[in-house]
Amino acid sequence: MPATAATTATVRSAAAQSGAGGRSPRPGVTLGSDFLQLDIADAPPGGRTAWLADRLRSAIADGRLPVGTRLPASRVLAEELRVTRGVVTEAYRRLSESGQIAGRGRGGTVVVAAPARPAPPTAPSASDRPASPSSPAAGQRAFRPRTPRTPDAFFTASPHRDGLVDALRGLPCRIDLSPGVPDLAAFPRTAWLRAERAVLAAATPADFGYGSPQGAPALRRAVVGWLARNRGIRADPDEVVVVAGVAQALGLLAQLLRADGIDRVAVEDPGSLGARQQLEYGGHTTVPVPVDAGGLDVDALRACGARAVLMTPAHQFPTGVVLDGERRRELLRWAAGGGVVIEDDYDAEHRYDRPPVPALRSLLPDGVCYAGSVSKLLAPALRVGWLLVPPHLRDALVTAKRYADLGNGVLTQLVLARLMDSGELERHLRHVRRRHRKRRDVMLRAVEAHLPGARVHGAAAGLHLMVTFADGPGSRVPDTALAAAALDRGVKAHPLSWHRLTPGPPGLVLGYAAGAAHEIEEGIALIGETLATLPTAT
Repeated sequence: MPATAATTATVRSAAAQSGAGGRSPRPGVTLGSDFLQLDIADAPPGGRTAWLADRLRSAIADGRLPVGTRLPASRVLAEELRVTRGVVTEAYRRLSESGQIAGRGRGGTVVVAAPARPAPPTAPSASDRPASPSSPAAGQRAFRPRTPRTPDAFFTASPHRDGLVDALRGLPCRIDLSPGVPDLAAFPRTAWLRAERAVLAAATPADFGYGSPQGAPALRRAVVGWLARNRGIRADPDEVVVVAGVAQALGLLAQLLRADGIDRVAVEDPGSLGARQQLEYGGHTTVPVPVDAGGLDVDALRACGARAVLMTPAHQFPTGVVLDGERRRELLRWAAGGGVVIEDDYDAEHRYDRPPVPALRSLLPDGVCYAGSVSKLLAPALRVGWLLVPPHLRDALVTAKRYADLGNGVLTQLVLARLMDSGELERHLRHVRRRHRKRRDVMLRAVEAHLPGARVHGAAAGLHLMVTFADGPGSRVPDTALAAAALDRGVKAHPLSWHRLTPGPPGLVLGYAAGAAHEIEEGIALIGETLATLPTAT
């Protein structure tokens, strides 16, 4: 179905507005580097080399780049920053002359010296102390899986029903445009097998035991390095608790917050249905707070009276907006007054046309519970993530993790740690970014061609697009009816209303990372054909 001129304008406008800081990104170019959250726009004119050298020195001095850290190849960093390779090699040379880094041939450029820092005081880990049995969280609800038999009944069921997203995941289809899944075909099997062989060759008998509920020390150290390099977070390995993905992190936090007297949690609206249900299953009441072009409305958060908030500030699900600078400052003031921020660092690594955004945890460690995982970076099947909480919650968190499952599988943790330490994970990220960007571009063109009146949101980053229908036939059809009819034709997608707590324009949430280009094109075309056949609401 050909697109109207208005469709073309709205799609192109949405993609352009997805960039940060008012700049107009060039198509297909990633702005800035995840490494140390470097943004070349911060460099003074004519002073890029000195700026980069200073940033590296600071990171070495404050511990974000500890001794032994391998720096990105000069070619890779120059490409990400959109500078000549000479800028990076000269910055590296200056640090090499001062004795802070050294070239190791095929081993890359490595940090070899840093200013001495006093060691932090040590305290016995919660995993080393006996813990008293804990009772289930009050108000915890029984799981009630119910799967309607037809697509129409399935999509028109209450979006608050337990297990809805999981049930949809299990329904057969020909083209799956569900959000939240990376390019699983790109999983680095060779690198994983190589790391696994190395781990098994070096494993001691103790490595085959239960391990610590808090997580293998090797992975906790690797996660600290990863967060310092890519998310601007300074942490100690003792602050990290390894969990079975962000889903378990939210379940554990639900227990901790209830024990702390918090039973109402504010959530973004629209926001992730699955994440919201994790909190509700733990006995919490979720309170909607609107999201606009600047991210979560902090004034509305204050007004709702909730003492905790769950949010996705780096790439809001599903709108794709980034929490802007003023909202971040307001949120940090709210947290400094006693509020608890649960930061789901959703899709933070997957960005294409905007600079990196530092994690909230890097700005207020004592007020932010930070959750991340490799589900969107490697594969959900690994069930590995990490959770950092304020100091007063840490012991209770480790105790809750112990009673949940005694800890994640140790061997998987050791393999992942090796991938992180060797630089393989960064290489994989660069590889899938290129694949994801191409598929995003295919979906943008398909939406422009086949969905009249569509407006695209969140094109600058992530693994999905949010499409809303402000006018045209899509604005007069319930999005649940559109999703049901599309599934009848073999195409699976999320209706936007599933992820809302309050009414809003109809739309779809469309994942593009996991499908081949021709499947994306065909799937959007089938949705467009489906839309043209549906009766409009009166």
